[in-house]
Amino acid sequence: MSGAIVLPGSLNLNRHLSKWLAIHADGTVSVHTGKVELGQGIISALAQIVATELDVDIARIRMVAANTAQGPNEGVTAGSMSVHDSGGALRQVCAEVRAIYLLAAARHLQLDPSQAEKLDVVDGDITAATGERTSYWALADDSLLDSEASGSAKPKQPGLLGGDASPVLRIDIPAKVTGRPRFIQDMELPGMLFGRVVHPPSPGAVLLNVELDTVNALQGVVATVRDGSFLGVIADSEYLVVRALAKLTSLATWQEPETLPDMGAMPAFLRGQPVETTIFGEKKSDSVAVKGSRDFSADYSRPFIAHASIGPSCAVARYEPGALEIWTHSQGIFNVRADLAVLLDIPAESITLQHVEGAGCYGHNGADDAAADAALLARAVPGRPVHLQWTREDELGCAPFGAAMSVQLKASVNDAGRIVNWQHDVWSSGHSMRPGRSKIPVLMSASLLAKPYEKQVAINMPHASGGGAERNSMPLYDFEQWQAVSHRSLVMPIRTSSLRSLGAHCNVFAVESFMDEIAAGLEVDPLDFRLRHLSDARGRAVLEAVATMSGWRAREHKKASGEGRGMGIAFARYKNTGAWCAVVALIDAGQEVRVEKLWLAVDVGRVVNLDGVINQIEGGAIQTVSWVLREAVQFDRTRVLSNTWESYPILRFSEVPAVEVQVLDRPGEKSIGAGEPTHGPVAAAIANAVADALGVRVRHMPLSTDNITQAALAEEAV
Repeated sequence: MSGAIVLPGSLNLNRHLSKWLAIHADGTVSVHTGKVELGQGIISALAQIVATELDVDIARIRMVAANTAQGPNEGVTAGSMSVHDSGGALRQVCAEVRAIYLLAAARHLQLDPSQAEKLDVVDGDITAATGERTSYWALADDSLLDSEASGSAKPKQPGLLGGDASPVLRIDIPAKVTGRPRFIQDMELPGMLFGRVVHPPSPGAVLLNVELDTVNALQGVVATVRDGSFLGVIADSEYLVVRALAKLTSLATWQEPETLPDMGAMPAFLRGQPVETTIFGEKKSDSVAVKGSRDFSADYSRPFIAHASIGPSCAVARYEPGALEIWTHSQGIFNVRADLAVLLDIPAESITLQHVEGAGCYGHNGADDAAADAALLARAVPGRPVHLQWTREDELGCAPFGAAMSVQLKASVNDAGRIVNWQHDVWSSGHSMRPGRSKIPVLMSASLLAKPYEKQVAINMPHASGGGAERNSMPLYDFEQWQAVSHRSLVMPIRTSSLRSLGAHCNVFAVESFMDEIAAGLEVDPLDFRLRHLSDARGRAVLEAVATMSGWRAREHKKASGEGRGMGIAFARYKNTGAWCAVVALIDAGQEVRVEKLWLAVDVGRVVNLDGVINQIEGGAIQTVSWVLREAVQFDRTRVLSNTWESYPILRFSEVPAVEVQVLDRPGEKSIGAGEPTHGPVAAAIANAVADALGVRVRHMPLSTDNITQAALAEEAV
């Protein structure tokens, strides 16, 4: 590909047009994408892009679920990049397909090829100025798209998009609303068996012995599987395999060493471990002004956080000698295939992964591990599909967690009330341990086999992808001098990987809390203090918009209905390259903190589907409320203890705040993702509102009654 023109998004590495799209004589368009539906509505948004660019009704679009045997390899559906990467690719693909078909139409109508661009297209019908007509469907020919994208055709300009940003019905919703089978948990295949795995009861557990004969004698049990500390059972029905799992669990004996740190001292633990230290970014100045006249410092942290998916991870696998098929809700089917090839010692080309929707996830949850579990069980029953599902305890206790983090901030302020020097240090495990990025498989079962693969330590994403633990550690504000430093832990007693927003959640929580603390110390309005340091026009726009929405300038009346009410503001641009988001939170901190309302102003560039963007922003905001107020993984020195909804509570429907969203559409700009910009600003806005209400600065999440009490006692002791 040396010397080839750079094409948009994922098209650059998947340049063949037929990999993406096919037009059929029956009046439909098949669209292949490597991005997967996780409940975020991406498949509907991509269908809308295709329909708009081709000038066909969206009802004609047939979105084909990602499959390793066909369609483009677009890596992992993550990082709020699907509209940018896949959407950008499909805009270009459709522009080229449209041009190819218009040229074919001109020839068919015996027009000069130069007249092709003047042909009119309405819902796939092609009409010349003379009134002569044909259509995509009449001209349908797969060979027309048997070529690489050239980059010569131009997608439509924003002003020509018509209803591109208008709401359309979500493709995936009707089946979910009416209860028709759509999720992988609902899959049924001829001759299907059911499997369960006995996961180790603690991260360091080793299986000593187990009595398999007793389980094999149970009604309906087809096979048991033991390979080192990997242990599972296969039966004829769901009921029988659940019963067999309980028996198998009771008969297994494990050695469980104490491998976990003190849960109550995680910041100290993170700072006391061997680390890999890197300067993520910096700006130096020779000015003497960076010394400032007043110094501030503060430490912030968050605990381990679980994905807490409502639907436990699941996969279906069918093994034949020389071939393996897997149905999975993984975010990265090509990546999982690479790890499975190593784990099972079979060529990657003999493994086919088909994406099937799960119950939604927010990063690297247990889906990939469940696919490996299913494959290992399926090898015991060649030719029979095995439906493997995790238990609730598995999902909350065994899936990778979002990493615990500790952040230290320091700042110097000059006599004019401006921050002139800023230091950001973050300690954390890595935030990525997805499959396919290492020569050693990182799937949970890989380290359990009789010939185990060494457990890996999570890494951070590259700087170009926004980083991992360091994400949003570089300030968007205009500081004379600053430095952002990452201290990645080389010890990982609890498995961590990607969780929605990665390090941005804690880093923005820290940065925006610190901005409020400094503003308070200088007796400056928090909004004015931010605007004083922000020249980014789009950042200023969302801040000013959310201030207007929430009545920030006259906010006292919103708190007047009782004591313990407060308002807080926060802002960030996700990854410093993604969407801008500003938030105001209104809270009541009576017996416990309750978020009453959130106002959010966001800028995601060119809006594809306004309703979809608002849904993503609302969902991210509500999830963050749960993280900030409720969620923390509990563990002792041996086991994870929070493996039920009682021990890992999440936000209840009765606690969901009112959410008001304003989207600042930028039709002339590139589309950027809406999935993750809320998590940092919402967290900080709530913390700032708590400080406003109680006069207590809580720097450690969650903002529970215990943590608020500890913060108040610490302030009294100073």
